[in-house]
Amino acid sequence: MASGVEREQVVRNKQVIFKDYVTGFPKESDMQLTTSTTKLKLPQGSTGVLVKNLYLSSDPWTRAHMTKASSDTPSYIKTFTPGSPMTGFGVAKVLESGDANFKQGDLVWGITGWEEYSLINATESLVKIHNTDVPLSYYTGILGMPGLTAYVGFYEVCSPKKGETVFISAAAGAVGQLVGQFAKLMGCYVVGSAGSKEKVDLLKNKFGFDGAFNYKEEPNLDAALKRYFPEGIDIYFENVGGKMLDAVLPNMKFRGRIGVCGMISQYNLEKPEGVHNLMFLLTRELRMQGFVVFNYYHLYEKFLETVLPDIKKGKITPVEEVVEGLENAPSALIGLFAGRNVGKQAVVVS
Repeated sequence: MASGVEREQVVRNKQVIFKDYVTGFPKESDMQLTTSTTKLKLPQGSTGVLVKNLYLSSDPWTRAHMTKASSDTPSYIKTFTPGSPMTGFGVAKVLESGDANFKQGDLVWGITGWEEYSLINATESLVKIHNTDVPLSYYTGILGMPGLTAYVGFYEVCSPKKGETVFISAAAGAVGQLVGQFAKLMGCYVVGSAGSKEKVDLLKNKFGFDGAFNYKEEPNLDAALKRYFPEGIDIYFENVGGKMLDAVLPNMKFRGRIGVCGMISQYNLEKPEGVHNLMFLLTRELRMQGFVVFNYYHLYEKFLETVLPDIKKGKITPVEEVVEGLENAPSALIGLFAGRNVGKQAVVVS
């Protein structure tokens, strides 16, 4: 076990506490900033790690953890406990370790607390950071969970081929922006939808998408898709669900593939919207597959080998929106559901 932390050193620990279960859209008032004290010392016999959090990630999936668990809640979603700190992905520095896989001074990314210091017992969720010649914030985005999600969803689930047509919803988000860049590097025709002129311009001018549209300005999504895909869509990377999915289905090509990464339009609805065009799954022999990134962690090293060289050569450019201070974490999270963020939303803790 690493030592080097004063035995009785006590520090103030700022935390974001989850107040109570949420229905509908979450609000900042569902979270509370508090300050407690904590000893910078592992409990006797602990096999966990004590970390100082550096960056936290704001992700849409956090919303699922704010709803009271029911019989149909997926096993991988651990709902928050009211009165306790929220959790999520982050980047941290190990202060003391009871796990032989980690030592004092290691940088890691994985599930941590929304607080300045965390005791992490589930160390299997942590990934050691070896490449530090890129910004550490990248491990909340392009080199962390969102990057692996984009890689798995596009390459493993959607099985792309050069020259295919690709449509991405929520394309300016942390995952969508990367899928589009992967597809362009592969020689695909890529179009994305987003919710503002700023985001549409970003997709076309920074990420090199062949086309992009603001879904809020389209009175008819079916007509918009036909405008950009007159011969149909080979691959749809699904981040939105609802009306967007319904419009996409009739515009898919024969034996097209739909990778279901998320459905952000549905997360805050008490009653999910129905989808009417599912018959096209049959008549066009479409393949529609959901995936959960936690089941693909074994591909992380392969993912790094693929993506890191392109980042260093400037072939892939992530866009981040970073806010300073744990006190701004609740507003950053709520902003995701209002479409305020551009690219990956992260919070600097220290």
